[in-house]
Amino acid sequence: MARRHSSRHPLFRQRWFADDIIITCVRWYLRFKLSYRDLAELAWELGVFVAPSTILRWVIRYVPEFEKYWQAHERVVGDSWRMDETYLKVRGQWVYLYRAVDKEGNTVESYLSRTRDVTAAKAFFRKAFRRHGDPRVITLDGFEPTHAALRRMGMNNEFNYRSRRRRPDPHLPVP
Repeated sequence: MARRHSSRHPLFRQRWFADDIIITCVRWYLRFKLSYRDLAELAWELGVFVAPSTILRWVIRYVPEFEKYWQAHERVVGDSWRMDETYLKVRGQWVYLYRAVDKEGNTVESYLSRTRDVTAAKAFFRKAFRRHGDPRVITLDGFEPTHAALRRMGMNNEFNYRSRRRRPDPHLPVP
């Protein structure tokens, strides 16, 4: 493959491969469940000979830069969040997924943790607040450590508590 001598994006200067090859491999790695070996094979079918370890280095080097670019184009989330955590298996290990969505259902933030405690909840909220600012309302379930995390971060009951128990309908007769 011949080296391009046209003007390149400064992010990719001194790289042997063309900018679009690097961007495509990194984007495919992030978008699809492909291994570095799979990506190298796809590139080979397109006439580009690249080692899987090279694609690994591209991912490590360029993902933070791509995230900065993508954040400028991401949707603005609403100021009313619903937050919950769940237990799921990732690569054979059980972890907690902390997740918040806005009133439109757009994901505000997510965070994986090995623990379900105040420290993990604070880490999740710090990440969400740093990225999107403080919401007007946060609706939580009854798990006390998430409430404690917000209180320790300086929010004194400025969040809703939604109980899992349903309130009785006032229009139904009482037994």
